[in-house]
Amino acid sequence: QMQLVESGGGLVQPGGSLRLSCAASGSIFSINVLGWYRQAPGKERELVATITSGGSSNYADSGKGRFTISRDNAKNTVYLEMNSLKPEDTAVYYCYALIRTTAWGTQLQYWGQGTQVTVSS
Repeated sequence: QMQLVESGGGLVQPGGSLRLSCAASGSIFSINVLGWYRQAPGKERELVATITSGGSSNYADSGKGRFTISRDNAKNTVYLEMNSLKPEDTAVYYCYALIRTTAWGTQLQYWGQGTQVTVSS
């Protein structure tokens, strides 16, 4: 069974930093896109950042200049480095992956279980 396992969430003071990790496991032929989304209470889930298999990344305006997404293809892992964190960054962060499990199959979307990030003094 395909799984995305997240780690790195927690409590941090405003201005601090966190590094989230997400490792994909299971039957994997190729991972086309990896990314991070977040959802705060009472709000819709929103894009944070994505990165393609070729290393091209894009960011939502909210995190641009503060967040950095990267991936290690050998480890099937995506990272999100978050700097200069603000209270409004508080949310559950979800790992996202667009994965093809076989050479003859179609690509499917997968989601992690979510990890809580709380920015508070």
